[in-house]
Amino acid sequence: MRQEINNALEVLKNGGVILYPTDTVWGLGCDATNEEAVAKVNALKGRSADKSLIILLDNENKLQSYVTEIPEVAYELIEYAENPMTIIFSGAKNLAKNVINTDGTIGIRIVKHDFCEQLLQRFRKPIVSTSANISGEPTPKFFDEISDEVKDAVDYIVDLDQENRTVKKPSTIIKLGPSGQFEFIRK
Repeated sequence: MRQEINNALEVLKNGGVILYPTDTVWGLGCDATNEEAVAKVNALKGRSADKSLIILLDNENKLQSYVTEIPEVAYELIEYAENPMTIIFSGAKNLAKNVINTDGTIGIRIVKHDFCEQLLQRFRKPIVSTSANISGEPTPKFFDEISDEVKDAVDYIVDLDQENRTVKKPSTIIKLGPSGQFEFIRK
């Protein structure tokens, strides 16, 4: 795994796009603070640049670096979540403009996945995580379901978990208001 982390790190540092396993489905990832890298992900997916993307962090203590105000309930939601959960926060900051929604919100998932955690710890910046498909096409459940078009377009494919047949679902998404009220966007 160390070599795969080193390889992925090199690509991320150089503004490239990786195809990698996560705690949910296989993802397309890049440096969430690099506008050009984010533009590459959007172009690869054929996705409108005004749609925001989810970013991954390895630790909830890093939230304050990317969100202006964190309602206290966010820490409880993260602590007690039994499944992968993305929280949409208001007041995104210190991220590429094209990763933030037009209303200033950002979806953040604190990832619980060995490879992702180690990669994020070493990279020291958030990483974009969006499903490894062209917009409008079904989300691939396994590595084998990822289209050759996507595989050929990325700069690096992480060589881990490619044979895994465990069906994983996209994360639950909760939109969290500044005063702590929340609503489910995707269960």
